[in-house]
Amino acid sequence: MFPALETELKQETLPDPYEDFMYHHLQYYGYFKAQRGGLPNSTTHQHVWKNNPRFLLNGSFGERDDLIPDPLQKEKLLYSLMLNSPLLKSRQLLYDELSGVNPRLREPRDLFAFISSSGSLQAPRWPIECEVIKENIHHIEWVPPHAEYFYQPTGNEKIPEIVGEEKGRVVYELDSVPTEGSCFTSSRVGGKRGIIKELAVTLEGPEDNTLLFESRFESGNLQKAVKVDTYEYELTLRTDLYTNKHTQWFYFRVQNTRKDATYRFTIVNLLKPKSLYTIGMKPLMYSQLDANTHNIGWRREGNEIKYYKNNMDDRQQPFYCLTWTIQFPYDQDTCFFAHFYPYTYTDLQCYLLSVANNPIQSQFCKLRTLCRSLAGNTVYLLTITNPSRSPQEAGAKKAVVLSARVHPGESNSSWIMKGFLEFILSNSPDAQLLRDIFVFKVVPMLNPDGVIVGNYRCSLAGRDLNRHYKTILKESFPCIWYTRNMIKRLLEEREVLLYCDFHGHSRKNNIFLYGCNNNDRKYWLHERVFPLMLSKNAPDKFSFHSCNFKVQKCKEGTGRVVMWQMGILNSYTMESTFGGSTLGSKRDTHFTTEDLKSLGYHVCDTLLDFCDPDQTKFTQCLAELKELLQWEIHKKFNELGQDMDLEGSWSDISLSDIESSTSGSDSSLSDGLPVHLLSIADELDQKKKMCKKKKKKPLQTRKQRNEQYQKNNLMRELKLTEDASDRAGIASTLQKQPTFFKNSENPSSSTMKNENPRLNETQLNGREKGTSLDPSKMTTLILTKNKKRIQSKKPGFTVGCSPKRSTNTSQEPAPGVKPNWPRSRYPTTKRGCAAMPAYPSLHIYTYP
Repeated sequence: MFPALETELKQETLPDPYEDFMYHHLQYYGYFKAQRGGLPNSTTHQHVWKNNPRFLLNGSFGERDDLIPDPLQKEKLLYSLMLNSPLLKSRQLLYDELSGVNPRLREPRDLFAFISSSGSLQAPRWPIECEVIKENIHHIEWVPPHAEYFYQPTGNEKIPEIVGEEKGRVVYELDSVPTEGSCFTSSRVGGKRGIIKELAVTLEGPEDNTLLFESRFESGNLQKAVKVDTYEYELTLRTDLYTNKHTQWFYFRVQNTRKDATYRFTIVNLLKPKSLYTIGMKPLMYSQLDANTHNIGWRREGNEIKYYKNNMDDRQQPFYCLTWTIQFPYDQDTCFFAHFYPYTYTDLQCYLLSVANNPIQSQFCKLRTLCRSLAGNTVYLLTITNPSRSPQEAGAKKAVVLSARVHPGESNSSWIMKGFLEFILSNSPDAQLLRDIFVFKVVPMLNPDGVIVGNYRCSLAGRDLNRHYKTILKESFPCIWYTRNMIKRLLEEREVLLYCDFHGHSRKNNIFLYGCNNNDRKYWLHERVFPLMLSKNAPDKFSFHSCNFKVQKCKEGTGRVVMWQMGILNSYTMESTFGGSTLGSKRDTHFTTEDLKSLGYHVCDTLLDFCDPDQTKFTQCLAELKELLQWEIHKKFNELGQDMDLEGSWSDISLSDIESSTSGSDSSLSDGLPVHLLSIADELDQKKKMCKKKKKKPLQTRKQRNEQYQKNNLMRELKLTEDASDRAGIASTLQKQPTFFKNSENPSSSTMKNENPRLNETQLNGREKGTSLDPSKMTTLILTKNKKRIQSKKPGFTVGCSPKRSTNTSQEPAPGVKPNWPRSRYPTTKRGCAAMPAYPSLHIYTYP
């Protein structure tokens, strides 16, 4: 265990220091009678024991009590001997190799297993219903040398008739796929136990040109393949596990290809009515032979691309079809097709392993385990910042929170995240500056379970995690529960300048942001400055006009809205297209992985512009935003056929009324909780209500009860006095007044309280400090107030004042105005009460 001490421990070596310590401890108190050898014969102990031979008595202490009469001293001596032993020194303290002084604590151990420095990765855990092939699927990263342009529809694209199993031949089909009605139970590495079946058909000979399909690998998705003609196949995608919908992502393998043939693939069960395939997007293809021989990776391929409605199905929710033709580059090749560039959980772990093993990057990038997913896969958290020179400097840093892959089929978000990480961990001067002034909290893959099984939108709970950020079900939605909790703790420590969750978009081109309109006029339009700056830094990729800042009811459970409600002003969802750009030099071309990674760099660059001490850029962007908004308002009124002068009132128009909705597909709607989780949620709600009911009012002291009693009596007397004054007029009021002041001068009387004070703040403060108020002045005040009130009476009406309107003096403090930029880390700070207004009705304050 300790090689350096092997030469010293010649006679006896302890199996465990703690065990030996407990042995002597128990033996000393008489609880352990077994014979055993003495303490380790190290040089330190030899020196002590040689000078004090009487301490060694048959290898134990306590048999000669007359030598050390005080048991406490004997125990202290035992502890000192043990703690001085090299074997029993704390392993949590690390000493400087040169000086040996100023120890520091060892880094805390992870709660769960982590990536080991030896190079072994944590194997993905699958639901026990899923069969998984043993092959390791890996693709090279490659950037096409030329731009890949959108497909230009000719209008003559063939719309194939859907044949189905009745007239076709099933050549691939998954056996058991958990759908709606079932729920996740358990997981294991490798998925389903037992022998993996061969699902592809058996070839009848070398002339058999049937394609061999496979999708039982990480992130793969293909449910069934039906051969309807020699080179034509109908494909059915697997829905997200434990659901009956969300078919968009596909990723599968084909083998036994023929070079000169034109194949047609038709996916028959897509659910979205709109798709980028209608405006030129092409599927991705990967040739294994091309990768091995020419180092060529994923590329856009396909002709006769058509996205159309499937009219053969009579379901309530219609299906849509995607068809395309392809020519394979080689005979007997292994090829892959995908909706977008795959980025798997294993790809992420390989990258994080390289960071952990990098001696420079690991100094300012700390990898931790945020939590475990439902299946037991690790959700990683990266904390990136340069070491600070003092605690004050560390506390002054603002935070930036970034996350990706809450929707597992949106792999483009992982490529943006990889580009961001590659830049922020580099030795670039800009990256070093960002690490100096910010603390970055990064969750690179929020939904590893969904990524592993090939889901498009859901976790293994069968629900969209980006609609459940308000959840109280920690066990059912651990990834987002722990993410929200981490950000909540972070907000208590420091200001979070920006939150951004990376996503993919299936209906729009370019890259854009969704934000949240700020209702505070002091920060009006500030949430739009960062997106506008980003559009200026990446003009050929990022579209500011596609951004939207409307907070919709159906999006209240998203990360963007929940973090905004927690106090993060700049809270965004970044949407990156599956297609490409319609802007600038990249117009009508597909995005590559390099394009997406470059956007990660542009996020860093824009952060520096956004936080530049010279506020020139910020001010220019605000001025430009006001002009853009004014133009949008004019445009909106012109569409409605109305004329309006906006010179003085245009800034008061609600921004939400101008912007359109960001929804438009079934994926925007939340399905609520699964049936098996409803009872759990109800139970937790009931527990919360019970806890609230159990909270009783704190008991009052006798002094407080007396004061409350005297205050109630005083209120009753006041009411009688005012009622009598209303009936008798001013004369009776003056007659009753001395009695009132006699009562008010009683030193045991308590302060009267009311929700609507009639005295101004200066008078109130003076009374609280013990200053006296002249009774003659009080009488004059009452007289004046009553005279005004009686003069204002209408004939036939009796107007009285009711001092019992409220018995609560403490006013709610007015909501505070947020300080000038930079924002306070406490978004809901409150300021003191404003000056109390004077009301026309009569009311009198008394003070002890």
